[in-house]
Amino acid sequence: MACRDSRKIAVAATLSVALLAGCGGGGGNQPLFGAQVPLENYTAEQIFGRGEFELERGKADDAAFYFSEVERLYPYSDWAKRALIMQAYSYHQDKDYENSRSAAQRYIDFFPLDDDAAYAQYLLALSYYDQIDEVGRDQGLTFLALQSLRKVIETYPDSEYARSAVLKFDLAFDHLAAKEMEIGRYYLKRDQFAASVNRFRAVVEDFQTTTHTPEALHRLVEAYLSLGLTNEAQTAGAILGHNFRSTEWYEDSFQLLTNNGLKPRAKGDGWLASIYRQTVKGEWL
Repeated sequence: MACRDSRKIAVAATLSVALLAGCGGGGGNQPLFGAQVPLENYTAEQIFGRGEFELERGKADDAAFYFSEVERLYPYSDWAKRALIMQAYSYHQDKDYENSRSAAQRYIDFFPLDDDAAYAQYLLALSYYDQIDEVGRDQGLTFLALQSLRKVIETYPDSEYARSAVLKFDLAFDHLAAKEMEIGRYYLKRDQFAASVNRFRAVVEDFQTTTHTPEALHRLVEAYLSLGLTNEAQTAGAILGHNFRSTEWYEDSFQLLTNNGLKPRAKGDGWLASIYRQTVKGEWL
């Protein structure tokens, strides 16, 4: 806070008298530098313009500062509303996700029916989503991203951000399944077969629309054979053959089963047999 306050004083002191000056000759609108005048002496429009200028030159942190000053100095103006959404955007550009999320949430709270409310919700979701960078990290952010993306999809289905939210939701969902697979493979390699089954089962039951389902079924064949549970292994193979026959995972499972004198077919009355019956009836997905 001390660092930001000192920067705030320094920046405010060097802001020019004419923040936005029309330029003849193709230079565009840009702030002039010179006189040291308190920030309070400028209009909301001028300070907002300085924020836009800082964004254009890649200074997102400075832009966020100016937009926040518009909100502070002119809290009930239309410029304050516009500055608030630009704050959220600027903080996000600066990878200051916590402040981006805070500004976006304030916008949603204050202006829930405004046209930019959908964008604010989308930015809030991105503040979680853009921190999902690798499978090995804690998945709490992924769950928060999914919740926030779902809110964009359900609350603003006709907005221009809904489609992007759906795509990102699917990727985040796939990310969670990948984490389950990673842990399941870890247990499988260490002959902790029961623990691995729990992880692969979660993928088959909870993440069946992701790209990881075929491998999860194959790993179940491996794990169940290792446990001597041949009915479950054959049923997993049967589901794999019914839904993903053209994949390498089915070929590997088929070979594994036949090497053990077995074949893919539904047997028993366990959880996989129930899924197999649903699959045959067309209720798999």
